Amino acid sequence: MLPDASAIAQTIQLSVTPVFLLVATGSLLNVIAGRLARVVDRSRSLMTRWPETEGPEHDRIVAELRIADRRMGIINNSILSAVACGIVVCLLVALLFTQAFTGINLAVAASWAFAVAMLLLLVSLILFLIEVRLAIRAIQVPMELLEREQTSWKQRLGGR
Repeated sequence: MLPDASAIAQTIQLSVTPVFLLVATGSLLNVIAGRLARVVDRSRSLMTRWPETEGPEHDRIVAELRIADRRMGIINNSILSAVACGIVVCLLVALLFTQAFTGINLAVAASWAFAVAMLLLLVSLILFLIEVRLAIRAIQVPMELLEREQTSWKQRLGGR
């Protein structure tokens, strides 16, 4: 038995919210993947400099490589959670349409799928926040670059 047009329209309306969640998850994945690409590029740059350095400079590169490795692991887990969220959202939409076409009550399963998707998105966002904070803490601006007094360009150029 095929559902009537109003049941299909109602199912489409119900699936709009999960689809927005899917779009948001895709956008988040785009941002996270961009961060991963930047960390990988930086790591490759550091790895090429690693054998050429000694002493404090070598120690700084090793420390930065360790942080980059940790960031890549966190980003990987964030991507995993976001992709799992997207898969569960797709499952949720499939459940909604299965319910519409078969008449089987899948409301409880759909509710659980939505809750799981939201939890996975939450985990991904928390991991994203942790990675961003780790990246910010890894940046150490030398104190000599933080000029204590404001000087104008004219003063820097010798009073011209």
